[in-house]
Amino acid sequence: MTSLEFKRWLSLIVLPLLTLAVEDIFLGDNIYFAVNCGGQEHVDIYGVHYQADPLHVGIASDYGSRLSIMRVDSHDAILYQTERYHTNDFTYTVPVPEEDGEYTLVLKFCEVYFQSSQQKVFDVLLNDEVMIAELDIFKEAGGIGVAYDHLLTFYGSLDNPKINAFYIYRGSKSDIPPLYEMSFEDDIEGEEMDEETDTEPRGEVSRFEDEPLVEDPYAEQDTSHMFIPFLVAFACFFPVLFCLCKL
Repeated sequence: MTSLEFKRWLSLIVLPLLTLAVEDIFLGDNIYFAVNCGGQEHVDIYGVHYQADPLHVGIASDYGSRLSIMRVDSHDAILYQTERYHTNDFTYTVPVPEEDGEYTLVLKFCEVYFQSSQQKVFDVLLNDEVMIAELDIFKEAGGIGVAYDHLLTFYGSLDNPKINAFYIYRGSKSDIPPLYEMSFEDDIEGEEMDEETDTEPRGEVSRFEDEPLVEDPYAEQDTSHMFIPFLVAFACFFPVLFCLCKL
């Protein structure tokens, strides 16, 4: 049985705006499985068809809809605004690819709540081997409301997938289009937000969309030691397991 495990640890770059020609990129024909975690069915600009989250355990949250997500086309912001979390184990069942070959697992992350690094840090393990050490989404993405994708390669009919969304693509990492670069305006906005972090009460964040606020998913929980680790197992007709628990 293959497992992908996320564990807690105790422990902006200014880039030019890059316009991507997405009309020539289509991944839809090679997508094996895709889920918009905590959200509804969605087809992204690359033709990836995400099914609505099939689970009913835990909490499906759209708390991220308060934010305008950076580094993605506005059409696909929903993939990073929704999430599923739980204080106990819960499972996504994923059939195993029948064809041999190279597959790429695309994990989509976005910090939509915490406003500084070291608030949610975890490892990603595959078959007890650390694949991503001490992953801090806020730090890696460059702030709150910034999309962050991580790609993993596996072969044949064995292996793996939490997050805001994920998909399994039959093909190489090199086929996957990168996220947009941060624009100068986005970077300045992120710096201004960081300066306000010390004075803003937790839960109040900048760069809101003009929509009614949704319920704070952490309002009734002690966020001083809150984290969201999870386990993912993917093997021949074994489930993909996401374990989210509070210590």
